[in-house]
Amino acid sequence: MEQKVNCAVDCVNGCVLGDKCPNLEFREAAAQFIEDTSLDKMLEMAEERLRRKMMEPPKWVLPDDQ
Repeated sequence: MEQKVNCAVDCVNGCVLGDKCPNLEFREAAAQFIEDTSLDKMLEMAEERLRRKMMEPPKWVLPDDQ
């Protein structure tokens, strides 16, 4: 039986599955990105995304009438 893990919740302090984690490729890609990208570049990317998001039209979420 395969164990279901919500990585965003269960793994905040580190992967709970270790080598059995189905997302190892993403962990390796994230580690490589952090290794290869300067903090200044990461901040620049975040600022650019925030600027683009603020220019998007608002998205209205209306509750379903019941």
